[in-house]
Amino acid sequence: MLDRYARQIIDPPLNRLGRGLAARGMTANFVTLVGLALGLLAALVIALGAPALALVPLLASRIADGLDGAVARATRKTDFGGYLDITADFLFYGAIPMGFVWLSPATNGAAGAFLLTAFYFNGASFLGYAILAEKHGQKTDAQGQKSLYYSNGILEGTETIAFFVLLCLLPAYFAPLSWIFGALCFATACLRINAAKQIYTA
Repeated sequence: MLDRYARQIIDPPLNRLGRGLAARGMTANFVTLVGLALGLLAALVIALGAPALALVPLLASRIADGLDGAVARATRKTDFGGYLDITADFLFYGAIPMGFVWLSPATNGAAGAFLLTAFYFNGASFLGYAILAEKHGQKTDAQGQKSLYYSNGILEGTETIAFFVLLCLLPAYFAPLSWIFGALCFATACLRINAAKQIYTA
């Protein structure tokens, strides 16, 4: 819901930095993998008992996630690059809740399982919608220039990053926050499926 507004703020500086990295020979795929590595490091730091410290690699990973697209736009966008980017994003989104479950399985296990199920459902609705949009020739730049169709929803990347930051700052509230956020993920997926039904039923 907030991605299109966040993009208006973050894209100009990211594009400038992306052009500078591209001029130095940096590739978009390398930046994607660096971002993923930082995200997985954040999950590990959470699991080891330092959620607040995990904010450093977590936020750095999301900067890298924005930079890879900026580097690609400054050089050459490829279908594989977009594929690698979304795959890395989904792994990151699953790894952070997993870190909290590993941190305290007894306390966080049920809520973490619910949250990951909600992510799985929401991700499937997102990717399925992108396939339908591509099949019907739909395009959108509402969330920036992407390699696949980004359908909007109640929860998008901006909200998810804010949620992860909140979890790191308030780890004792992982369970209640995850039940709430997971429910909103389910709502987002259901609304997206209903939108697809309205548009693509023929």
